[in-house]
Amino acid sequence: MNNLFCRLQLEVRDHNKLSTAEVHQLSKHSLQSRESCAEEELIQTFIQKLLMLDYRARYIETNQTNEEDHTQSRDNDSCQDDGDIFTAMSLSNKGTSQFERIHPMDIQMAVFHCADGFLKQLMVTKLSQCQYALPLLVPDPFTQQIEFPLWTFRQISKSWKKRNTNNEIFSQTHPVYKAQTPMVSFFRFDSVSLSKSELMNSLINDKHNTFFHRNCPGSSRTRVLMDGVVEIAWFCPSGKNTDKFTDCVAFCNLHGDAGDHEKQLQILTELASVNVVLLPQLDKNDRSAGMIQNLYKDSKPLICLFTEDESAVTKPKKGKFKIGLKDRNRADVSEELRRVINECLSESSSTFRLEEVSKHSDIRVDEEDDEDCRRGREAAQQMMSLLEKKDLTKIKDSFLPHQGKLWRQWCQKNKELHRPQGDELEQEISRKQTEMKKIREQQHASNIHNFIKLFIKGIHLKAEIQVYFLKWLGIFLDEYTSNDISVLHNKYDEKWSALVKLKEKHVKSQKLTAEQTDLERISEDLQAAAFGLEHIMREIGQIYESCSSVKKNKKGLQFHFSSLPSLAAEMMISGFPLELMDGDAAHVPVIWISAVLDALIQKLGNQRVFVLSVLGIQSSGKSTMLNAMFGLQFAVSAGRCTRGAFMQLVRVSDEMKTQMNIDYILVVDTEGLRALELTGRSTRHHDNELATFVVGLGNLTLINIFGENPSEMQEILQIVVQAFMRMKKVRLNPSCVFVHQNVSDVSAGQKIMEGRRRLLEKLDEMTKLAAEEEVCDAECFSDVIRFDVQNDVKYFVQLWEGNPPMAPPNPNYCENIQELKKTIVSHASKSHGMMLIDLKDRIRNLWEALLNERFVFSFRNALEISAYRKLETEYSKWSWSLRSAMIETENKLHNKIENEAIHEVEETDLQRELKKTSEEVKKSMSEFFEKDTDADILIQWKNSFEIKTKELQEKIVRDTRKRLNGILNQRDLKKTIDAKRTQHENTLYEKSKELALKLKNKANDEETLKKEFDLFWDQSVNKIPRDTHAIRDIDILRDVKFLLGDICESVPVDHWKDGSEYNDIFTVESYSEYVVFNNSKNTVERIMTSMWRNVEKIAEKLGFARPQDDEAQIRSFVLNVAQETEKIIQSFNISKMGYNNSSIQQLIYYIKKRITKQEKTLTYKFNNEFFVDLIISICMRANKMITDQHRMFRDANDPEIYVDKKREEYYSIFQKYCHGSTSAAIFGEIICQKLKEPIEQSLYKKTARDLTDEMRSNCESLNGNRSNLEKHILKTLAEKDDFDKYMNYIKTPRDHFKSFIRDEVSQYITDKFSVTVLPKMKENIKLLQKKIMKAAHESSEHVQEYRGDVGLWLKSFTQQLSDELIFSEKDLSGVKHDDVDDFKLLEDVIRQELPAIMTDICSRFNTKTFPVKLDYKFRPDELLIGHLCQCCWVQCPFCKAICTNTIENHDGDHSVPFHRIIGPNGWFYKGTTHLATEICTSAVASNRSFYPNDSEDTFLWKDYRKAGGVYANWSITPDLSELPYWKWFVWRFQKDLEKHYSKTFEGSGKIPDEWRKYSKQDAIKSLDQYI
Repeated sequence: MNNLFCRLQLEVRDHNKLSTAEVHQLSKHSLQSRESCAEEELIQTFIQKLLMLDYRARYIETNQTNEEDHTQSRDNDSCQDDGDIFTAMSLSNKGTSQFERIHPMDIQMAVFHCADGFLKQLMVTKLSQCQYALPLLVPDPFTQQIEFPLWTFRQISKSWKKRNTNNEIFSQTHPVYKAQTPMVSFFRFDSVSLSKSELMNSLINDKHNTFFHRNCPGSSRTRVLMDGVVEIAWFCPSGKNTDKFTDCVAFCNLHGDAGDHEKQLQILTELASVNVVLLPQLDKNDRSAGMIQNLYKDSKPLICLFTEDESAVTKPKKGKFKIGLKDRNRADVSEELRRVINECLSESSSTFRLEEVSKHSDIRVDEEDDEDCRRGREAAQQMMSLLEKKDLTKIKDSFLPHQGKLWRQWCQKNKELHRPQGDELEQEISRKQTEMKKIREQQHASNIHNFIKLFIKGIHLKAEIQVYFLKWLGIFLDEYTSNDISVLHNKYDEKWSALVKLKEKHVKSQKLTAEQTDLERISEDLQAAAFGLEHIMREIGQIYESCSSVKKNKKGLQFHFSSLPSLAAEMMISGFPLELMDGDAAHVPVIWISAVLDALIQKLGNQRVFVLSVLGIQSSGKSTMLNAMFGLQFAVSAGRCTRGAFMQLVRVSDEMKTQMNIDYILVVDTEGLRALELTGRSTRHHDNELATFVVGLGNLTLINIFGENPSEMQEILQIVVQAFMRMKKVRLNPSCVFVHQNVSDVSAGQKIMEGRRRLLEKLDEMTKLAAEEEVCDAECFSDVIRFDVQNDVKYFVQLWEGNPPMAPPNPNYCENIQELKKTIVSHASKSHGMMLIDLKDRIRNLWEALLNERFVFSFRNALEISAYRKLETEYSKWSWSLRSAMIETENKLHNKIENEAIHEVEETDLQRELKKTSEEVKKSMSEFFEKDTDADILIQWKNSFEIKTKELQEKIVRDTRKRLNGILNQRDLKKTIDAKRTQHENTLYEKSKELALKLKNKANDEETLKKEFDLFWDQSVNKIPRDTHAIRDIDILRDVKFLLGDICESVPVDHWKDGSEYNDIFTVESYSEYVVFNNSKNTVERIMTSMWRNVEKIAEKLGFARPQDDEAQIRSFVLNVAQETEKIIQSFNISKMGYNNSSIQQLIYYIKKRITKQEKTLTYKFNNEFFVDLIISICMRANKMITDQHRMFRDANDPEIYVDKKREEYYSIFQKYCHGSTSAAIFGEIICQKLKEPIEQSLYKKTARDLTDEMRSNCESLNGNRSNLEKHILKTLAEKDDFDKYMNYIKTPRDHFKSFIRDEVSQYITDKFSVTVLPKMKENIKLLQKKIMKAAHESSEHVQEYRGDVGLWLKSFTQQLSDELIFSEKDLSGVKHDDVDDFKLLEDVIRQELPAIMTDICSRFNTKTFPVKLDYKFRPDELLIGHLCQCCWVQCPFCKAICTNTIENHDGDHSVPFHRIIGPNGWFYKGTTHLATEICTSAVASNRSFYPNDSEDTFLWKDYRKAGGVYANWSITPDLSELPYWKWFVWRFQKDLEKHYSKTFEGSGKIPDEWRKYSKQDAIKSLDQYI
């Protein structure tokens, strides 16, 4: 015994029993199709074959490495007579077999003993489906206690057909534990020559070994676990005359000698209707004689079969029969025995029920012995007690109120909501949403029935009990409903047959209508009577959705509603299917499904799944195929056809995860196509919807075709092809495999080739038809989907080997299943699958698109959108890395240019500097595209983003080179300025030195020294203006007006005499005053067209009008000119070169040139007022920047100012001269004083760059992509509650973004100054101080090494610092230092003086000086603007939402996640003064129209692209997401908008009352939720 379990590698007493979780996972072993295996793999192979319904699981051969184990042989070369057969054969008797194979039934029973309750039940259920006998009484192999495994029979039902008294055939289906049938028991006494089991097989099914017997393949002499086991099997008649028995009969078989198993014998003889005994012959002295005598005396019929008797049937007395078996034809014996059994049964009224076995004492009943099983049953029975004496067709209405009428009403309203009709679009949508909320409130107000309360209590039990509870509940519900459903099905079949006959006769009468009505009523009763776990879980889902909608827990709910999805997730993990689409309401409960998937993610992690879905005609074997393939639990009986769609998880083993790169297969089983046809209702739309949903959901879809009916095939192919075509148009790329079931001869190669050819032809034909309907350019199926007709078409034999109900599954069908399974795994290995969180989005997106009817137009691929946003965020990081690196490089090269260390900048130099960062970015990009969880989605953009990144890098290099070369050119121009400044400084140095030498003898008289120096200083400074003109303040507007005076004489002086009175061209409401139409034949027509919106129409037309499109075009032109002029102004480098009114002349020339060029493309011209106001507006915007830069130039270059700033520095040096300090000491101090300004500029720039990097990481509004920035802008706008700022944002978003960034940076610096900004400055001071001292020290060593002079020291010192500071030898060219020779002292002086300079710089560093001391282009806000505003700024032509693409001039359509209300952009209802309340995303789902571009031609919103121009470049998908933000904005600023546009929100544009319920907090909160 122990040896057997050891050989099979099983531990029978181990607490870790074999479980369903182990056998259901997809493993390498489960993919192997084996007829033989190693001994240690027998258990796995047996279970795997059994799960796939392969009855050959009992016939597995064992591989042996040594052939001698199979064949006894003897080599004897010395044999004297090799030709003597008698001698040769006699030698074989001396050999003994070295190998005794394990008996197949020992393998089965070993698994049985080592399995947990659930695996036992699954195993016995599968044995039953294989038409095998089932263990009824099982002795424990160690204790011999008899167990009755009643639990294992609970999921088995048997169906049969019989004739009634009218000779009419009717069907019956019963769970076997309830079935009342006669029972025939078989046992043997002593050893017999004939196999009892084989004889029984001939009675039940002579073509199938229902009971394993000694002559079966693989049988062996040693049988360890079968003695004393009682097996049971049922004969089920088919209603034909050839049936061996006319009613269902149970057959029990006691294995082993009955004399050794008295308890089993007693039980069987008590329960049997007929007892059949097999024995050699009667012998009074036999130890079993007494038992046989008792059987004979019993009133029950007894049939004795004697193996050593040759007599035919004899009947010693009534009910007692004798049949001899010796030397008789087996078929004759079998027929005689059948006839006798039938005779006995006809005279006996005794019946048997499986449950009655449990009443016997001294046997163990698994259900009672297992406490978990018992407690689960008790909890289920408690629920079932509530169903007693209830009308099945009305139970759901009273017990499950949440999923009834209210749920169906909500579903209908939801469909209407997504397909809006009528004129008042947003009001209609608002009404629908209000109605849906009321329905949800009614749902929420419904009482939870005690039935559901008990269910929730049950699924909160511990895990093992919970699964038993759910199993029991399913068993009881099936039992409870089966009778009524069977009756209804019979009624339905009768009514359907009658209806078909009437249609065949082409009868069109009231009778036909009445029959149709009756059929529909029966169908409704069938739907109402269906009551299973799925309906209970549907109720739980609706309780959750109603609570979630009203945002509060439900009265009477024992637990918080938020815990309900977790319970459903636990059920999925435990192997139960979950309803994905409600089959009754034909609706996907998206809120519930999303919550369950979220709970699943919490429990399992965000696992990667491969979604396998199946499509096919109803009752074509889809569920059976999936169950056989993966051992699943989808309902398969004829009375329980799948409705809607269900999903179930199949775990992938750890070894397979690495190969397949997925964690689970999610199997989606669906309602059959044409399922509704039976009721006479139209099915085409429903089937298309279902097909599109499951095809879109699946990574691979199995298309199940049953039989060889061409018309049925054509119907399903057309639906499927159309679904795949839709997927192609929305850029989903599922795969498909066609499974052609019930094919007569799959072995005929030529026939299969022909079948594949015909299928492909049919697919191509259907593709052409579908292409017309879907408006798609496709000629053949391969244009739609990648499809390999050789590998992606599978042919299956019929499921049954013979005729049901007694036929076993066809082993070839199992082989077909295994082949298909391998194909699925192959597809899964090549697919990336999808993450659970992405699956949740995919389900929502598919369903939303289907609700909108126009799937392709409506589908929002959230996975793509999410992946693209992630890519944009990464791109933002990559681009910042490149920009940041180039800013560093530009700063170094700028310093070198100023220091005259370089004289030209080539692009190759910049590319070399950027190479390291570029390589890092490339590596980061490569890793992102290869390793990201959405790699399969992202791959489509890899090439374009690589190109974009390369182009960005090239642009950064070009722009940097251009700026640096500009500085190079300006360097030569400002040499004179620098030379004069240096000359003034050096002259003062030399003269102060001369004065100090004169006063050397008064060095200790501080007062005299100070007085003499001040007198000298004042005299010297007074001389400067005589040599150099002072730099005056500037007045930009004065210069602008002066320069415009000559150019625009026709413009009245009053128009722009005062800057405060000019028209700000960026904020004017209309440009109509600036436009003069060309003289042409269209002038009158043009003027009339422009005036139409000011004329009241007599009747309001259906449709929207927008303000003149020319307005938008002009505004776009103005903003573009402003953007370009800003770049020109920055190129002037005013902080270094100073201001000159020639700059204004250059701007005026550029703007004039742009206007002239623009006018060539227009049918009108701009008047001079436009030209003047545009220039003034641009200059007014640039005024502060120009003025600030000029101030910096003046502070640095006006002699009076900069010399005055250096007074204290000069006095300090003067004192040192007076005190006789050495040349080295004085030169060291002069160097330090000269370094002060370059150090300050370097520190400010470095701190600005560091701060920019920090804000990119830590500042919430600036650390993401453009969408994140916009979200914070909208929050700020709401918080400030300023209408003018809103309009500025809507009309000029780029300017508003820039302003917001500047404000954010300013606020960040203010808030974080002491925490982060000042510490950064101090850290940079330390670093720079170290670099300066290092340069000084190394320069001293360099001079000593080369015995150089101070000139060499200075050259080395300035060169080492040329990257960091704008400081060169020329800065000291006028200072005499030839006598400096003590370089150690020079170094010491610098070390001593430098800290004081650094401290002084740090002390003056604050929030005010920080921006003022920096040139604009180096400020953090400008660096961030340069990065964040280099993106797409195209606005939606309807609502002005800004395209969120982070790449300017990007490929593809413009898009935004959420559109706005179009009224704030000036759209109104044509012929009225009523502003529109429509939102783009709801309008495009309607049948309403709009008038684009001042046209009288209308276009449907759903066909908005046909309007051409800017409309054609936008992707706007229907979306009813309630983004409250813009609804709040419209009602909050209603009066402001009405005043702004001189129109009102009335009539069709009346603001829905629902909008007014949104608060500012709701609006702000919604931004985090939706963006």
